[in-house]
Amino acid sequence: MDLAYLRAHPEHLPTFLTHQRIRETPVSGGDICAASRLTLDDGHSVFAKTWPETAGRPVPEGFFAAEAAGLRWLREAGTVAVPEVVVALPELLALEWVDPGEPTPEAAERFGRELAGLHRAGAPAFGAGWTGFIGALPADNTAHQGPWSGWFARTRLAPYLRMSVDDGALTGAEAGLVEEVAERIGEFGGDEPPARIHGDLWPGNVLWGADDRVWLVDPAAHGGHRETDLAQLALFGGAPHLDRILAAYAQEWPLADGWRERVPLHHLHLMLVHTALFGGAYRDAVGRLARSALAGLGRATVNG
Repeated sequence: MDLAYLRAHPEHLPTFLTHQRIRETPVSGGDICAASRLTLDDGHSVFAKTWPETAGRPVPEGFFAAEAAGLRWLREAGTVAVPEVVVALPELLALEWVDPGEPTPEAAERFGRELAGLHRAGAPAFGAGWTGFIGALPADNTAHQGPWSGWFARTRLAPYLRMSVDDGALTGAEAGLVEEVAERIGEFGGDEPPARIHGDLWPGNVLWGADDRVWLVDPAAHGGHRETDLAQLALFGGAPHLDRILAAYAQEWPLADGWRERVPLHHLHLMLVHTALFGGAYRDAVGRLARSALAGLGRATVNG
């Protein structure tokens, strides 16, 4: 099987894998899926993701289709580098292989400019035209015309707060703080028309390529707020050369006043996803972010 055959007959890939007709090398690929490098007969490689057998349940319906749709939509903007979708089947996803490289200031600055271009490409509404996922969890992508703040509270905070409380990952104290954030969401300001965003842009989903470009992978793509992507880049230690990324972005498209005070609000979404997925290990982070978000309003009513 070569790349041309694979593009013409993507449905045959599972059979070739089952019968070990393709060289398969395990690689790192995130917290949810099993990942491998597939080396084809013509020397080309593709990156393949499958639902792991250890998950204990079948792949959620539409899981890989959602990622494929998001990658194609981001790639259509023609700005940031996004891997080509080679195969999208219910049980697996295969993408263009990207040789990894080292982060450089030059690549960071280019990425900042390209990310601004991606966001400027816009979206017809908040949400997306496909079933959404973030990690293994569903994400409500029902199209909504906004404003962003109310949409964000209803679809990006409330569902994961509910899951986290129901599973015992959060106590009433943290839940109360998040509920206050949601109730006061309109006070944060910064409402904008929907941008075309990656939606899960923590540093692990930024691939520094050997071509000295930054590639976007593992999206939860949708129409959202551009500050969400930029804020998520600062999570878990931050992306390399983050200051250069932000400075280059701001030269292309300056952010609205108060964006720094809204960073904890955008972080709160992903931390709630983490408590819903992984449990109470992220409980303190949720409480800390909710307090920080409220303090940024200048009218916090909570005690440390």
